[in-house]
This record gives sequence, structure tokens and C-alpha cells, in this order.
Amino acid sequence: MVSIAIDGPSGAGKSTLSRALAKKLGLLYVDTGAMYRAVGLAALRAGAPTKNADAVESLLPHTEVSLRHLGGAQQVFLNGEDVSKTIRAEEVSMAASDVSAHPAVRAFLLDTQRRLAKENDVIMDGRDIGTVVLPKAELKIFLTATAEDRAQRRYEELLAKGMQADYQKVLEDVKQRDYNDSHRAAAPLKKAEDAVELVTTGNSFEQSLEQLYALILQRLPQLGQGGKDG
Repeated sequence: MVSIAIDGPSGAGKSTLSRALAKKLGLLYVDTGAMYRAVGLAALRAGAPTKNADAVESLLPHTEVSLRHLGGAQQVFLNGEDVSKTIRAEEVSMAASDVSAHPAVRAFLLDTQRRLAKENDVIMDGRDIGTVVLPKAELKIFLTATAEDRAQRRYEELLAKGMQADYQKVLEDVKQRDYNDSHRAAAPLKKAEDAVELVTTGNSFEQSLEQLYALILQRLPQLGQGGKDG
């Protein structure tokens, strides 16, 4: 099985680009960030302090997170409920950052993530895929952009969804999440030593997709034979 690990900070476009690449190459896309968002949502709904490890851990025995691919798209389920849209709210994003710092939560989701990679050719994105989840991935990519660039993308995304947003608040959230993710004790965000860094600041989606696609085929030319569009 072939595994491609794509790591990077919040808002770098990992999920959108990974999803498009998986479709183009005929691979299974695994959005690990969505899994942490689901746990964050569970904590918010239960009224549990998301920074309190014990409070969040107590919810895990009653929490079921699963990914299903329906109609060619990944859907995220929390205890049987499709929460794919709900988990994209800004407060859920911050909750995901909090709960992902707890070792119990990471252990809770790790087996599922590794099983998916063992059973399928995958593109998996997150914060610690190349360093912890899939340290032997055939290709590791660290995707990044400036905080301002990532905040602008997030701001435009929220407006496009009809949600109210303030750019400065979004930028503050991006910087806070960067700090949280890179300073946590459990599997902090960092570039794997053997990862290829790709900076997408100023890129359009199409430009970033083209760069990633070319990089993958350069490193893993066999995938060019089986891609749906490649």
C-alpha cells in the first residue's frame, strides 16, 4: 500500500488539496483533522472543558468517530450522526486544537488512522502524520503559508458559506492555533526530517494543486498509471 502524508498548520489548504489529489490519483483521502474536530464537538456538546484532559478523556468511552465515503466525498460521523458541516464552525476548530493536545485523544484515534493506511492506498493529512501516525510513509509533504495568507483564505471561506466573520479575529485564531499545535506536549506540529516543504503563499488553489500533483508523480511515478485523471 502507498501512503502520502501531508502535514502543516491550520488553513494551509491541506484538506481541500488532499481531497482533490486523492480523487485525481484514485487514492483514499483520510482527513484526520476532521476526526479531532468531531471529538472537539463532542466535548463542546457535553459541556466539558476542552483544555481539561481528564474531562475530555472521560467522554471517549461514549464517543464513536467514523469516516464514510459517500458519493465520492468523505463524511464524518459522531455517534452515528453526520457532522461533516457542523465541525467546520470556528469554535469547533479551536476545540479540536485543545483536545488534540491530550495523549488519550490521540491514542483513541491513532489505531483507526493506521488501519485505514494499512488497508488502502491513502493520502492522509494532519499535524503529525509524517512524524507519528505514518512515519514510514512513501512521501511526506509539509504544506505551509504565512499566517496572514491562511487567515485570508479562511475568512473568504467563511463568508462564502454565509457565515459572519472578522478578518482580525480569524487571524488571531490562526496564530493562536499555530502556537497551540506547535507547543503541545503530545505530537506537536513540526516538519518531518524527510518531508518536502511546499510554501503556497500567494498561490491560487489550482497552482497549489498543480505543484503538489507534479511533486507526487515525480517521487511516486507509479501513481501516474492508476490515477483517475492523471
